[in-house]
Parts: sequence; structure tokens; C-alpha cells
Amino acid sequence: MNALHILASETPAAQQDLLSALGINWQLLTIQIVSFLILLFVLKKLVYPSLLKALDERQASIEASAKAAKKAQVAAEKAEEATEEQLDEAKKAAADILAIAQKEAVVLLDEAETRASKKADHLIAQAEARLATDVAEARELLRTEVMGLVARATEVVIKEKLDPKKDAALIERALKESR
Repeated sequence: MNALHILASETPAAQQDLLSALGINWQLLTIQIVSFLILLFVLKKLVYPSLLKALDERQASIEASAKAAKKAQVAAEKAEEATEEQLDEAKKAAADILAIAQKEAVVLLDEAETRASKKADHLIAQAEARLATDVAEARELLRTEVMGLVARATEVVIKEKLDPKKDAALIERALKESR
């Protein structure tokens, strides 16, 4: 502190000697300080406002771009989710359509089998009816032929022809006895 006291108590001439001893030119130092203050004033009034404005605009642009990128990312994620949901819905719809088609195929197959079975039953019934009719006709034909043969055989044996009523009654009785 003594050194500070000594410097403060010294006269301006002593201070000048001190500045000279340090190699500082006080006039040049004063001019440099004034030049710096003028430069600072000019920069503050002319350059800094436009520079700050450009920096603010750039920062706003960067922030807007960041917000837009974030919105785009959110929109892309939503679109991807929507696409996945639509794909899942399409898969479910396809599975439903396939299940319905399989059920309809089973129903159609059952209906076709039922129709075929009914048609086969109908054809069998027709064939049985035709067979029964044919058998009845064959029996009737056989009966008539047998009656004729028996009548001729009886005529040959008896040598006399009975009237048709007696002939038929005799044949009927003979057939019943033969059964």
C-alpha cells in the first residue's frame, strides 16, 4: 500500500516521468482512447443494430425450422401410425372376407350335397317305383300266361273246354293251392 500512497501523492510531473519510464506516451494513449470511443459509438449506432437484427432473424429462422422439423416429425409419426392402423384394418378385413368366403363355401357345398342327396333319393324312389310297377306288370303277365298255360293243360287233360268263368275259377284255385 505504500507504493500506492507514493504514486497518489506524487505530482503530475512525477506521474509523467513514471509513464515515460514505462514507455507510454500519454498523448498517443489519449488519441487511442478517443479513437476507441468514436469507433465504439459508430459501431453501436451503425453496425451493431443491423448485426443484432440479422442474428435475431437467423435465430428466429432456426427456431422456426426446428419447430417445423418437430411438427413434420410428429406428422410423419402420426402418418406412420395411421398407415399401420389402416394396414391392420385391411388385414382384419381380408381375414373377415376370407372367413366369410370359407363359410359361404361350406354352406354352398352343404347345399350342393343336400341337393345331390335329394336328387339321388328321388331317382332311387323313381327307380323303385318303376321296378315295383315292372314287377307288378311282370307278375300280372306271368299270371296271365300261367293261367293260359294251365287252361291249355287242363283242356288237354280234360279234353273238354269249360266255360270261361269255370275255367278262371279253376285256375285261381290251382294257383292258390300251389302257393
